[in-house]
Amino acid sequence: MKLSRTRIAIPTAVLVVFTSGCSLINRIRAKNELNEAARAYRESHFDEAEQRSRRALELDPENKTAPIFIARTIHAQYKPGVSSPQNVAKANEAIEAYKRILEKDPQNEEAYKAIAFLYERIKAEDKLRQWIIARASSDQIEKEKRAEAYIVLASKDWNCSFQITDLPTNKITTVENNKATVSYKKPKDQKDFDTAQMCVQRGLEEVENAIKLDPNSESAWSYKTNLLLEAVKLAEMDGKTDKKTELDKQREIAQKRTEALSQQKKKEEEARKQASPPTG
Repeated sequence: MKLSRTRIAIPTAVLVVFTSGCSLINRIRAKNELNEAARAYRESHFDEAEQRSRRALELDPENKTAPIFIARTIHAQYKPGVSSPQNVAKANEAIEAYKRILEKDPQNEEAYKAIAFLYERIKAEDKLRQWIIARASSDQIEKEKRAEAYIVLASKDWNCSFQITDLPTNKITTVENNKATVSYKKPKDQKDFDTAQMCVQRGLEEVENAIKLDPNSESAWSYKTNLLLEAVKLAEMDGKTDKKTELDKQREIAQKRTEALSQQKKKEEEARKQASPPTG
């Protein structure tokens, strides 16, 4: 029986060695494919680069670089500003490739930012907003990065209101003693006013979330200041003088905080420069 068992064990050992050898060969072949993919990418042969990257992943499914190469090469085939169905489809294909990277590596900044960029370029505003909200509300993401996501959302809502309040038809400029004064009046279309109010309210909520996550974010306080300024304009448009006065006080507080953080940042930068050893 011992002899019989030995004879069975030998072929099994050979099989293990053979399988291990095949895996090593495939990893080497995958690396070569990725090198060729990089060459093709540099030469702007993006389709070839994609195919070689896919071949590398087939040869070595555990390769961490191949999925990134695949996403990049598909992304490179997208032409910004071209709204043809084929081009938009290519952008969506790249988005899905980047999402597969994030499934295994949720902290991958390249993939997250590339998806946001592509959503913005193909004007998929709803999807872009949901994408940013997902990061802002994720406990897997660092607080500072979540704060940045909320700030991006707040910036979009500020712009939503500003595009309405800054229309020439909605503001009046008067000059007296060489001093210009701007006053605001309600848009003719109530829907525009309601939209601006909704954006400001939502933006202030978003920026408060950002400040909770990163209390010393100059950018967050700056957008809070600007959003409160929009709220002041809207209160004036609506004839609510008391509310306008209260909101303007809040704006002044936010602006002072923004200025303080800006000065602090400048001092820290100067300190770093002085602490850095001279070069040359």
